[in-house]
Amino acid sequence: MLKIAICDDEKYYRDRIENLLKAYLQEHNLNAELVLFQSGESFISQQENLVKYDIVFLDINMNEMDGIETAMRIRRFYSSTYIIFVTAFIDYALEGYKVNAVRYIMKNTLEISVRESMDAVLEKMRHLQVGFDFLQGRQNIYIDNLLYVESKKHKAVFYYMDVSITHYEIYDKLDHIEEELSEYGFFRIHKSYLVNLKHIRKVNNYEAVLDTGESLPIPRRRFQAAKEAFAAYKGAM
Repeated sequence: MLKIAICDDEKYYRDRIENLLKAYLQEHNLNAELVLFQSGESFISQQENLVKYDIVFLDINMNEMDGIETAMRIRRFYSSTYIIFVTAFIDYALEGYKVNAVRYIMKNTLEISVRESMDAVLEKMRHLQVGFDFLQGRQNIYIDNLLYVESKKHKAVFYYMDVSITHYEIYDKLDHIEEELSEYGFFRIHKSYLVNLKHIRKVNNYEAVLDTGESLPIPRRRFQAAKEAFAAYKGAM
């Protein structure tokens, strides 16, 4: 089920976007949880909101904490949320690029723009889904939300970010999983760890520090290659 947040300090636009989304979801036979927020402060007041939502419709022009600052808070902690900026002005497009916004839509074109934005996000999601036969059953997971995979004896453990970190287990070799995920920006920093470069905050002191704050060890012989892979990934973004 999709989790979508609408953050706008004007009730009219919160309700308008909510109604347009409900119509879109019904038309496409999709289930989603829609939650409305009246300010950037209320959105970030609970840290789980920074990782909870797949999509955030975010008004730029809000009092006190505006949409740009709210988006930056999200990006400091989590890189996978699809941010769609909503505004009555056209002056902020460059700021949207800085936080990797999917769309920048105008309030006077919501009926068309909300639909187009959802089409674009769902298309991106479809391309970033991979299915695995876990011990918990078949799951299609969003690659952006996969932090890393750890080899433990005869199992591989997937550390997956949802509202909290979920563990999925599979009987498979890390070498095989590495082959499957090679095109999605994963790097083998250790014989036991295959890490999503998207979620690495920094590489130093023979460790990879993730955007969750967790640190994973990098052996000396792999450290230079890990640094270069991380630098190349960040440079390509």
